Amino acid sequence: MISNPLMFAATSDFSGVTRGKAFPLKEMEKRFRQGVGWTPTNVQITCFDTIAESPFGSFGDLILVPDADTAVTLDLEDGGPVERFVLGDILHLDGDPWSCCTRSILKTALKRLEDVSGLRLVAAFEHEFQSRNPAQGPGEAFGLASFGKHRAFGETVMAALEVAGVKPDTFLKEYGTDQFEVTNGPDLGVTAADTAVKVRAVTKLVGERMGEPVTFVPIRDPAGVGNGVHVHMSFVDENGAPATYYPDAPWGMAEKTGSFIAGILKYMDSIVALTAPSAISYTRLTPHRWSAAFNNLGYHDREAAVRICPVTSASAESAAKQYNFEYRAADATASPYLVLAALAHAGAQGIEEGLAAPQVTEEDLSELPAATLAERGLVRLPQSLGEALDRLERNPRVAEWIGAEALDVYLKHKRGELAQTADLSEAERCARYEAVY
Repeated sequence: MISNPLMFAATSDFSGVTRGKAFPLKEMEKRFRQGVGWTPTNVQITCFDTIAESPFGSFGDLILVPDADTAVTLDLEDGGPVERFVLGDILHLDGDPWSCCTRSILKTALKRLEDVSGLRLVAAFEHEFQSRNPAQGPGEAFGLASFGKHRAFGETVMAALEVAGVKPDTFLKEYGTDQFEVTNGPDLGVTAADTAVKVRAVTKLVGERMGEPVTFVPIRDPAGVGNGVHVHMSFVDENGAPATYYPDAPWGMAEKTGSFIAGILKYMDSIVALTAPSAISYTRLTPHRWSAAFNNLGYHDREAAVRICPVTSASAESAAKQYNFEYRAADATASPYLVLAALAHAGAQGIEEGLAAPQVTEEDLSELPAATLAERGLVRLPQSLGEALDRLERNPRVAEWIGAEALDVYLKHKRGELAQTADLSEAERCARYEAVY
């Protein structure tokens, strides 16, 4: 058989779907310079492959330029084809970043954070997902026997991630029905979001090839548990030294760390439309689902929107290296680039405003009266995507961060997506999203 290997140049777009074009592998060096052609209205392809209202129409030309450092070549040695893909940026023909390129939006946010604080963001995305095969039955949660049933799949995923340039950390059988979690080591800046895209792509690829198709859908069954994406974050200074922890501060938060977290919490009800952006995301973001329902900071609390993660060392030096905090109101319907951009901008805003470190909550906020919540500055997060989009649209500060054109296009995109599910039951919506993610 005649073979002409292809490389897939990819972007993670406003739908959180990884899209792109393939080109002959032998043209790699040329494509790293010139990219492949792209169309502005492609950004309005929803996750259901409909086209939302587009300000671009049939006009315009862009280029998707691959970043050689993100290239993945993966041979699963199962007789199937070798998989090749590379992530990149969408640029104007003159090489300037396009306003709606998610990777470029993140780069702008990270530069802003470094400019205002001298800090560089380190992050890792934890992903929960479920098998789409028939359920194995009860008694599976965190079990050795249930892990054994899926050992070959887990070991192949972890090996494939390492080949793809990811630092694999853990693979576990989670609490939910046929639910798993895969974690990886932290990366600096935009690489953390690149890694998240790779984790989703590689895990789904391995699942399909091994007869264990998976879904990262935020919630598969309205009566069941959800699949979250938890974003762990910390900082290093310009010399690469840990800069998140201060042993004598409350809960170990260095001053800028406290302001960064306070910024996330202050603007969270506006940015959650970027981090949990599907019609079913808000079924998961409810009390007692171990997700997030309020804009609070917690410790040892997996229902907090942001959680200070525990350290396992009494040594201040070792604690400084381990110390990180976790954002829990995200899922895999969001582009990792937009998630991290929203968090970096909100945190940078908190540092610019000199916000005080937030108080740590230590109770079930769903049981507190509304007056008590308001007195403490705690806000119930939006309870639907429509509400979240309205709050995002009403916040001029976020428009400054993301850019007026990108925000307008994003709102049109998501409202177009909402229209596709408006007449469905909750169970039907879950099934519709499961087929995509």
